[in-house]
Amino acid sequence: MEPSPILFDELPIAHRLLRLAVVTETYPPEVNGVAMTTGRIVSAMQARGHQIQLIRPRQSAQDVGPAEPNLDHILKPGIPIPRYNNLRMGLPAKSSLLKLWREKRPDVVHLVTEGPLGWSALSAALKLNIPVTSDFHTNFHHYSRHYGLGWLKTPIESYLRKFHNRTRLTLVPTHAMRDELLQDGYRNLKVVARGVDTQLFTPARRSDSLRAAWGVRPSDVVALYVGRLAAEKNLPVVLRAFAALRARQPSAKLVLVGDGPMRHELAQAFPDTIFAGMRTGLDLATFYASGDVFLFPSLTETFGNVTLEAMASGLVVIAYDYAAARDLIAHRENGLLAPFDAADTFCALAGEAAAEPKTVRKFGTAARQTAQDMSWSTIYSQFEQALFDVVKTSERNGYAATHEFSSRPA
Repeated sequence: MEPSPILFDELPIAHRLLRLAVVTETYPPEVNGVAMTTGRIVSAMQARGHQIQLIRPRQSAQDVGPAEPNLDHILKPGIPIPRYNNLRMGLPAKSSLLKLWREKRPDVVHLVTEGPLGWSALSAALKLNIPVTSDFHTNFHHYSRHYGLGWLKTPIESYLRKFHNRTRLTLVPTHAMRDELLQDGYRNLKVVARGVDTQLFTPARRSDSLRAAWGVRPSDVVALYVGRLAAEKNLPVVLRAFAALRARQPSAKLVLVGDGPMRHELAQAFPDTIFAGMRTGLDLATFYASGDVFLFPSLTETFGNVTLEAMASGLVVIAYDYAAARDLIAHRENGLLAPFDAADTFCALAGEAAAEPKTVRKFGTAARQTAQDMSWSTIYSQFEQALFDVVKTSERNGYAATHEFSSRPA
């Protein structure tokens, strides 16, 4: 008589391993918050012994997906995304995913993005009765108004709600986002925040030589922005806020880190601004730490990883009271918050930061302390536990795995 399969719920947590399919339309080396977060999550799950199928569009003709332990790259066709030429949208692939998952069935499918590839993965998984989870990373329905496509807002909202409500669980990065989505009719939401590498992003990386290259003295104020140079990032408010700051500190300098469709027009209109282009890794961390005030008036974030990176780097963050800033910043304690979309208040706070540099410098020190409690290891464990819970619930509801669950060595 054959032994009964080991049920997932019967294994101690420390011994549980998953077969996990991750479906995403963006992944490193692409540089954006979704790609970097997904790359970290996949690497962490690999390191914990889980078997990963990473399903994503091929990024270039040279992209073959490197061989890595516990990770199979499954590359699909894609097409460039309008206005995001460095990103590709996956094409529908339901038939090939059905074939793949009949042969190599995952315990759970996790959908990072909601494009055609994500929708076909959702359809294939549901047809095979594989539990599905998802991430809510990007406010696409908010982006539409910045590109003259406001008429698409309602159908996009409807599509996203239908997409996520067909999954067993949707992970959102902030409590405010959870509350907003609940009001919009989303179900089965769980908050799993973002983490930050406080060894990489640290005030210790401040560079006097870099600041000298910017033409500023040690006592001068550097205002920093990190992110895409595009309409949805509300860049006119960055420039207005810097003008208010420079009115108090005429020697102040503005540094914009990132690239995007607005770079050329901004460089022509504001020739005294430093346009640093795309920066990553240690280079990016040095830019952060060499600034003083971080200006981030975006109105379209679900989290805003740059907020946490700036806080870890010891900067005074000025942001609107929502997304990561709402969860992490206490006004006049570890940063400065303006009411949502209150541009005049945002700019006044920038002037305040310039007028009281010693006072607001303390906010940066406190911000660093806040960031030190946001370790990635905690976030990885929360993500892993969310998947465990979905698989356990599926078992209780009659889902039968086609293989015995793996067990980590004791």
